[in-house]
Amino acid sequence: MNWFFINSGSNTGQYNMDYDLQLAKNFKDDEIVFRLYRWKPYCISLGANQPFTSINLQLANRDRIDIVKRPTGGRAVLHSEELTYSVIYPLDSSSSARDIYYHINLALLKGLKIYDKRLSSFELENKQPNLAKVYKQENNAICFAVAAKCELKFSGKKVVGSAQRKFDKVVLQHGSILCGPFHKRITAYLNLTYDKKDKIDLEIDENTIELENILNEKIDYSRLGISLCNGFEEHYNMIFSNHVSLHDNLILNNN
Repeated sequence: MNWFFINSGSNTGQYNMDYDLQLAKNFKDDEIVFRLYRWKPYCISLGANQPFTSINLQLANRDRIDIVKRPTGGRAVLHSEELTYSVIYPLDSSSSARDIYYHINLALLKGLKIYDKRLSSFELENKQPNLAKVYKQENNAICFAVAAKCELKFSGKKVVGSAQRKFDKVVLQHGSILCGPFHKRITAYLNLTYDKKDKIDLEIDENTIELENILNEKIDYSRLGISLCNGFEEHYNMIFSNHVSLHDNLILNNN
């Protein structure tokens, strides 16, 4: 199996989601792709089945907050001070989507520990919530309100949120690594009453934490990206190749 790494920089929400879809649709069964990217402008992504009516589109437009649908499930995320990853992983008889999810999170965990030894107490969530029930509750508009099994937590609080979707013989998994607190402002853009917003604000404070908060310093995104790559290489016992040709082709197709 050949592993390829792409750092596609900062782009719009639609570009980023189209890029992940293009990678999934153009996969080769002997290749795995690990991609890192950011968002410019900041962007709210909605789960595949979440309606645009859950967001105050006029306010988001006023504040230059992009809106996009994800190809994966889950609920709304305000992508801002974060590093986002995606992995395109072919399915075969030796790997299940659940196993892929588990090992990707272990690789992320190793990368975070490489970035800073103070992150060594990260852990994987060991319980799977009833997401169907959660989505019916008042906090159902927020992806980071609850941690799914195997997602990364620090002192019981969620730091990395991930989502996954199968496309025939390939899995697309992508997720947000929270670096700064701006993501908490998502409640300002939800079509909710003030009392429900206050409740969700409390849920977010109680259930999430960012790398800046843990380390009490600004995050070096470049070094974090290198550390994550090293974590993947160590966990999967491989060395990344560049994926420049596919990267260039996708840029041309999206311009």
